[in-house]
Formats: sequence, C-alpha cells, structure tokens
Amino acid sequence: MKTGPIHPVDEMLPAGMLFAFGLQHALVMYAGTVAVPLVFAAAMHLSPAQTVLLINCGLMTSGIATIIQSIGIGEFGSRLPIVQGSSFAMLASMLLIGQIYGVRSVFGAVIGAGLAMVVLAPVMARLMRFFPPVVIGCLITIIGLTLVPVAGRWIGGGTPGAPDFGSIANLGLAFVTILITVGVQAWGRGFVANISVLVGLIAGSILAALCGMGHYGMVADAPWFAVSMPFAFGLPEFQVMPVVIMLLSMVIIVAETTGNCLAIGRVVDMPVTDATIAGALRADGLSTMLGGMFNSFPYNAFTQNTGLIAITDIRSRFVVAAAGVVMIGLGLFPKLGALIAALPPPVLGGCGLVMFGMTTIGGIRELLHVRFQGTRNGLIAAVSIGLGVLPMACPDLFIHLNGLARLLLGNGVLLCILSGVLLNLLVGRRSSTPDVEDAAVQGAKDTPTLSQTVRTG
Repeated sequence: MKTGPIHPVDEMLPAGMLFAFGLQHALVMYAGTVAVPLVFAAAMHLSPAQTVLLINCGLMTSGIATIIQSIGIGEFGSRLPIVQGSSFAMLASMLLIGQIYGVRSVFGAVIGAGLAMVVLAPVMARLMRFFPPVVIGCLITIIGLTLVPVAGRWIGGGTPGAPDFGSIANLGLAFVTILITVGVQAWGRGFVANISVLVGLIAGSILAALCGMGHYGMVADAPWFAVSMPFAFGLPEFQVMPVVIMLLSMVIIVAETTGNCLAIGRVVDMPVTDATIAGALRADGLSTMLGGMFNSFPYNAFTQNTGLIAITDIRSRFVVAAAGVVMIGLGLFPKLGALIAALPPPVLGGCGLVMFGMTTIGGIRELLHVRFQGTRNGLIAAVSIGLGVLPMACPDLFIHLNGLARLLLGNGVLLCILSGVLLNLLVGRRSSTPDVEDAAVQGAKDTPTLSQTVRTG
C-alpha cells in the first residue's frame, strides 16, 4: 500500500493555531452571514426582537453548516476548506413568498427545497450543462440589480414616507459609509481588504452614534446568552408553489456551489470530482433544511475566504471547521445580535449598495467570458436580463394578477432563470469553433462567483 505525507487540506493544526486562524475566517465571513437576515427582516417589517432572533439563528446555523461542509458526515460535505453562508441569491424569492404567503411559508419552502436538494444532489451535479456562462452571468447580474432598491430604501432611512426619509443626515451618513468601505477595499491589503464591509459597518455606526443617530436601547434589553429554539415563528407552512419556486431558485445555489468547489480545489491543489460536488450539494440541502427549522435561510458554499487561504497558505479544512465553531459561539450571545440589528439603516444601505453593486459586476464579469459573435448568446442575454429587470422597473405591471401568476411573473430572478434556460435550449447553438466556446466556458469558471464578489467587494 502506497503511503505519503498528509495533504495540507487534511492537516490538523495545534489547538491554538486552529482557534487563531478559525477566528480570522469567522471575521471575514461575518458580514456576509448577517447581511441576509438583516435584509429579510427589514423588507418584511419584522420587530427588533425578531431581527435579533434571525441574526443569532443565522450565525448558529451558518457555523453548523460550515462544519458539515468541511468535516463531512457520510455522503454529506465536500471535505474542502469551504465556509457556508446564507445565499443572497435566494432573497428575491424569499421576500416574494413572504409578502404573499407569510413568513411561515418561507421557512416551509426552505425546508422543502432543502429536502429535495438532498435527494436530487447527484442529478443536480450533472445538470450544469443547461446553465452555460451566458445564463449564469445573466442570473448573477439580475440578482444584484434586484437587491439595489433594498439598499436605496436603507440609504433613505429604511421607511419610505417617514418624515426623515431621504434627509441630508441619512444621505450623508450613507455616503461616508460608502467612502470608507470603498477606501478599505481599494487601499487595504490582504485580511484588511477582505473585511472592508465589516470595517464600513463599524466605522459608519460609530459616526452615527457620535451624531446621535444610533438607537441601541435593545442591546441593553437583550440577554447575554440564549439558545435559539426551532420554529420560533410557529410551525412552518408547506404549500406547493412556494416550495416549487424555492427549489427552482436553488438552481443558483447549485451553480454557485459547483463553481466554488472547483475554485477552492484549485487554490488548495485538491482534485474535485463529481462525487465531491454531489457531497457539497447534499451538505447545502441538509444545511438548508436545518436553516428552515432553526429560523434561518438556504445555505451555500461561497469563496469569500479563498483569498485568506491563498495569503496565509493555511489550507486545512479543520481551520474552517474551527471558524464554524466560532460562528456557533457568536450565535449564542443575543447581545451581539442586538448590536448588529441596531445598526442605522443608512449605514447598512451604504455597505449594501457596494455589495449589491459588486454582485451585478460579478454577473458582468461572467458575461465577459461569453462568446457573442457568431452565436445567439446576445439574444439570450438581452431577453433574460430584460425580463429579469421588468418586475423591479415596473412593480405595478402585474398588480391585477393573483396567486401563481403573480408569484411567477413578479420574481425577476425566476423569470431570468426560466427565460435563460429555455432560450438556450430553443435558440442557442454551439459555435462552429468548439475550441473558442470551450475557452469561454473555462474562463467563466475562473471568474469570481456571486458570493465571492459580494463579500469581498
């Protein structure tokens, strides 16, 4: 039997180093982990206490999901140094389901979609041929554009129609936050650049407090320690259409996780097989089920920590698992969640604008690797992006529709998915010069994925 040295991915470091490097990973992933519950709570007009609950549940389940993905349990997990976080890609679908069916239907749809993904993971791992770079690029672009209005409402103060909405103070605070975030990202190096969003949030909040714009009373009222209980919003409601919509939207997670596994595999010099991707998708599904049960959201593998791995050359998956343990610990302290929930909306809007804008740029970067000349990719992109923007550009367009029709046509991300896939099947054709097309596909794999672009932007 041939033996050799342990691969750096499987290397177990001393406890002190595990904690230090794990804490560093946790700080890098922190801002992205809490962003989705913050956006969801604000858009659904949840109470401060419910917002704190979502944040703490998100931190705890993100930690659990990261451990499952990196350590692996049976056929679940890629066993690569990949962190798990709530996916921005699912926000549009969750908000639409929540506004029509209610919050409990959101969690029911999350659980149902997660279960389906566990069962269908081997099949989904082979469906990426239906999602060429032109479709993925359009999807990522629409995701970013769909979320920009959320940042706009935050920048104005959070509640359109309020007396101070759009005030000079709110606009100024958001502008300064944007400058700080962009400055840190542009001129920071390594770890500092990777936490530019977190630095922007902290600096903007300090400025708001100095100007008397912060309201942190809920922090004093929150307990120091608490364990998040499942089904805090009541038993989930399982309805067919929300589950179907959520499952269709999970296609984005399949695409992201596949690309991220390939990217991480290259960074750590570990071969990635179909079995690796299937295990990663099963972990996504299991984590998503746990998220729905514990008042959280769908999870996917993202690569905002890839740069940190490259800088430190610490490739151990146990370090990432240690970061998961840190995240679980953070989720057990509600005061921290209350502090985050109390962040002034203009500060969130400033950072959100940068993140969502970078999401859009991630889609454009993906499209730059698409071959348009001599193909019908331009037609596919034009119609898909046009349909994706339509519900946001004209919100009242489908006001007279109800039920399924409104749910489908009012979701720009879903319209983009369906139109991209169908048009690619109907009118798309492979170039007569395969080498050029294959080079475009390979280039797209080297492009930063949605989660990496958002959270390192």
